[in-house]
Amino acid sequence: MDIRTRLISTAERLFDRYGFTATGMDRLTQAAGISSRTLYKHVGSKNGLMAAVLGERDRRFHRLMTVDSVDALFASLETWIDQEGARGCLFLRAWGETGGDVPEIAEAMARHKQRLQERIDEIVVAEIGRRDDELAEALLLLFEGATHAAAYSGSAAIAGARRAARRLITDARA
Repeated sequence: MDIRTRLISTAERLFDRYGFTATGMDRLTQAAGISSRTLYKHVGSKNGLMAAVLGERDRRFHRLMTVDSVDALFASLETWIDQEGARGCLFLRAWGETGGDVPEIAEAMARHKQRLQERIDEIVVAEIGRRDDELAEALLLLFEGATHAAAYSGSAAIAGARRAARRLITDARA
């Protein structure tokens, strides 16, 4: 594993566990086994590192969400939570910690959420044969809610959201 990949992987683990603000540069360099000079050479700043972490997480997440049904979408979320843990959305957590004032983080979050919305829009068309913005918005809210509720309810939150999503799809087909 190259230095940049190791750094991003280590930073993601630490940011996810301790938060963006609470994870200091000393902790990052020590955990990654690199000097602060090497860290800055590869990512430029802590904000740059967080943006790189979010970019990598976005790629992994959306690779898993390449599905064409509501059932598969929530099954993919369950897989994601099993693999990554249930601490809520790292994008929203980083954005919230910084008050939305760090452009690199705000842009990464906006890009991630836009891609998720587009994926859900495509799933709606696949499921009911037409665009339905209201249905897509409801599915997005169920998905986001399940992501956060899984932190305290586990997979039951995802199962409940999946059942509600199926009901919405069934109603939209009628």
